[in-house]
Amino acid sequence: VQLVESGGGLVQAGGSLRLSCAASESIFSINAGVWYRQTPGAQREWVASIVSGGATNYADSVKGRFAISRDTAKNTVYLQMNSLKPEDTAVYLCYADIRKTVSGRVRSYWGQGTQVTVSS
Repeated sequence: VQLVESGGGLVQAGGSLRLSCAASESIFSINAGVWYRQTPGAQREWVASIVSGGATNYADSVKGRFAISRDTAKNTVYLQMNSLKPEDTAVYLCYADIRKTVSGRVRSYWGQGTQVTVSS
């Protein structure tokens, strides 16, 4: 299984983007999902999390602007990003706990990332 992110791109400051994270093949469920971001030369930064029960948490830098959600029917995790700032520019990566089959173990996977660039 691979996680595939999409939805990144170039946007002006103040604009919005919605990132998606989906499995590359049919799976039973995505239990929890996390979005990270990374810029060249910097450590990977945690952005937002959603756990299996649906509770969400956000980094202070994005709280009130970003929203993480999960569509259990589509087995997809989303990151809605509003009021984007130039400092949000980064590669955004998805990390998720996946159960491939109804009786299978939960395993964690990383996506390859999608570039988000916010111009001033």
